[in-house]
Amino acid sequence: MPDAGHVLLDADGVLQDLPGGWFEGVRPWLGDRAEQFIHDSWATEAACLRGEADFLEHLGAHLAAYAVDVAVEELFAAVWTSIEVVPSSIELVHRLRAAGYGVHLGTNQERHRAAYMRTTLGYDELFDVSCYSYELGAVKPEPAYFERAVERIGVGPGEVVFVDDRLDNVESARSVGLAGVHWTFLDGLAELESQLARHGVRLGR
Repeated sequence: MPDAGHVLLDADGVLQDLPGGWFEGVRPWLGDRAEQFIHDSWATEAACLRGEADFLEHLGAHLAAYAVDVAVEELFAAVWTSIEVVPSSIELVHRLRAAGYGVHLGTNQERHRAAYMRTTLGYDELFDVSCYSYELGAVKPEPAYFERAVERIGVGPGEVVFVDDRLDNVESARSVGLAGVHWTFLDGLAELESQLARHGVRLGR
């Protein structure tokens, strides 16, 4: 297999972090029901991630079911957009692009959080191609997500290395021909560079 010329990076856990995590984020409003609230939200948000439903309406319905008196927009801003980019990962993106690789974003996001990432975090300018699930109409780890992502990038799956912190996503990408790297920013950049090099992605080329 020839060396890959493109890297597709996940967002949460790879490029960015949610300080304290989801459960702690909503705990000021949900208390000891925080974990169940988030799990319930995750269990029914797939339509939002596919772009088939509005996440703020989805979140509002959950708040009503839990009888929580907080504006949807307030909670969304306080938790879902409390994103911190990982400086070392962002620097890697710049280094990859400087070395001549195509660097792309591959993430499950509904449109409101994606809009924040595109503009406030500057991801539209950072990446060559962005593959948000709500635009592709498919959600990782569905194989269709990766098929549509490489089609959007405009290359064959064998030319792309996909990096994600979830093993099920990585295995799905591999099943349709992408090279896959299971990695989180907590593993350290040296480990990622080593794994990328195994697929022919070398920053010194």
